[in-house]
Amino acid sequence: MVALTKTGQYIVTPDNGTLSYIKKVVGIVAVREISEVENRRSNTELSYTFHGRDVYTYTGAKLASGHITFEEVGLELPVEEILELPVVKTLIEENLVRGTIDILDVRFGSLWTSITRDDFYALKPKFGDRFEVTIFNNDMLVYQNQVTYGKSFADVRIGQPIIYINSLYRVGLAINQGSFAKVYNVGVGSNWHIEIKRLGD
Repeated sequence: MVALTKTGQYIVTPDNGTLSYIKKVVGIVAVREISEVENRRSNTELSYTFHGRDVYTYTGAKLASGHITFEEVGLELPVEEILELPVVKTLIEENLVRGTIDILDVRFGSLWTSITRDDFYALKPKFGDRFEVTIFNNDMLVYQNQVTYGKSFADVRIGQPIIYINSLYRVGLAINQGSFAKVYNVGVGSNWHIEIKRLGD
């Protein structure tokens, strides 16, 4: 499908929940189902495994270049029927924030959380401060340790964990020159909860 956001941007994506945050944070004006009859790369009709190349990218390129209009993408669908992933609200208390692990940076094994920079700043962190980080998969404790808050991975020794603010201004958790997700067998989704607690001064 192709979604038209309130900011006038087009997003080409499968209807698998990827538009959840876009709909909530940016807003979606309209969505259209890609017509594979009209907007599929020719001579790929019998290919079933490369939709990114044959349908999504091809349609996105046609739309971006002006070869088709948004209306020519395909049938309009109700915005209310977009598949949405459950969004767990961040909980902020006096000395802790609680959220979910939303994204795994598969290249490096870093965890990207639902906790925004502003949410985390409620704890009044300073670079070099240590926080107790606890991760649960549903109710099962997976990880608990003291972790340093830093600007970059170099702020901790090789193999040590670090809390940092990622490029999306969300709290990230990583290991300097290692994969946090792999070392501690951590996954993503609404069942993966993370708690960051300020330690006593």
